[in-house]
Amino acid sequence: MSRILLEMQDIVKEFPGVRALDHVNIQVAEKSIHALVGENGAGKSTLMKVLSGVYPYGTYEGSILYDGIECKFNNIRESETKGIVIIHQELALIPYLSIMENIFLGNEQAVRGVINWDKCRCEAMRLMEVVGLNERPETPVNKIGVGKQQLVEIAKALSKNVRLLILDEPTAALNDEDSAKLLDLILRLRKEREMTGIIISHKLNEVTKVADKITVIRDGATIETIDCHMQQITEERIIKGMVGREITNRYPRRENKAGEVRFEVKDWVVHSPEYRERLIVDHVSFQVRRGEVVGIAGLMGAGRTELAMSIFGRSYGAGISGRVFKDGKEIQVRSVSDAIENGIAYVTEDRKSQGLILIDSIRANITLPSLKALSRLGIVNENEEVKVCEEYFNKLVIKATDIHQLTGNLSGGNQQKVMLARWIYADPDVLILDEPTRGIDVGAKYEIYCIINELAESGKSVIVISSELPEVLGISDRVYVMNEGRFVGEVSGEEATSENIMHCIMQSNC
Repeated sequence: MSRILLEMQDIVKEFPGVRALDHVNIQVAEKSIHALVGENGAGKSTLMKVLSGVYPYGTYEGSILYDGIECKFNNIRESETKGIVIIHQELALIPYLSIMENIFLGNEQAVRGVINWDKCRCEAMRLMEVVGLNERPETPVNKIGVGKQQLVEIAKALSKNVRLLILDEPTAALNDEDSAKLLDLILRLRKEREMTGIIISHKLNEVTKVADKITVIRDGATIETIDCHMQQITEERIIKGMVGREITNRYPRRENKAGEVRFEVKDWVVHSPEYRERLIVDHVSFQVRRGEVVGIAGLMGAGRTELAMSIFGRSYGAGISGRVFKDGKEIQVRSVSDAIENGIAYVTEDRKSQGLILIDSIRANITLPSLKALSRLGIVNENEEVKVCEEYFNKLVIKATDIHQLTGNLSGGNQQKVMLARWIYADPDVLILDEPTRGIDVGAKYEIYCIINELAESGKSVIVISSELPEVLGISDRVYVMNEGRFVGEVSGEEATSENIMHCIMQSNC
């Protein structure tokens, strides 16, 4: 039997009006990978913040035993001295600093306050080699992709002599290729460095690939711990534990009743705002019908988000050209206000920095773009605002105390629902959803798919951008395939398969 490295006993954590953790128990064996799964808001990240000292001793009940000794961490630095390092879903890197500066941030290679840059560079190169990062140490972090930034975070953890590495949704923003490389690295570090890992993920196929044991948490309580080596594990089994019921069909069915063309983009061109000579979107044309869900598939960096943002009031890009038509008439969308007035809405992939005001309430976030409809002579009718927000709060089953709760205190899935509520209330004709289920559990995903179906059935035109091919195929009536800034294929009906889409990407023509 493997030695127990970590044991968390009867952990209780409460916030005003909410018990986030209700006597949670978990044991993690040394040199193993232990997965934590559960719905958004189940308490997974809260439990890891208790462990790492983000929530200090005294703010929770229960005990933490590490190496058989009770630990009472008051901050992250104390847990890191024990070799416990957490990598959060939102990476804690400074974009304008170099890779090596980020690796040793807070752990500088210094003597008497003077940094030894030669030592810093040599150590950074050694750690970068371990994680498979083939870049110059002086490269600014904002010049490398998200997948490589994850490797910088792991190198940063290794620089602190990590013994227990906690990864919170490590592959949420990665494509399939980068995700596979990251998971292989975690398995290699366990084998070669005898590192223990805790991974939080909603991608159940990845969990079953790397985990030795899986602990299911629901509504702040431990449901069960599954030994992956002792029994046959299926995603359906895990889902049932997470949501408390079976989900037989992950993509709710909807009959395609597409009408006439509602929205059309012709010959759309977007240049990079940093390098004007570089084409990000290269003469793209497409159309969406009333009551239709159109997917846009492609690898990370294909230009999908840039296309969406440039259409939505030129929120991204330079040297933009092309024409936009709605209901057969050309429209001008030179600003976000123009887009909203023309019935176009955009739900961003980055809900925390670009989508929501986290320090404000659910109520304020829902009505933000629609205050004109709630105002008279420049004064907002607060009673009507509350009525509207209560309606969408209940309709989208947002899990919170009430509409006055701060949006930043919600789980990722509920933050996503707040963004959807905002734009559904704005009543757009065309809704662009960019990675609408990123970092969201399977139960919340199903609810969002149902919302998308309802929008389509009411006659809205919906565009969905997603890096998850099964999701694109499961909810779309047609799929455009994008690669290197161009649309390289269009598939629909029985032709819409993962193989055909990847064929389009690789061949750049289908």
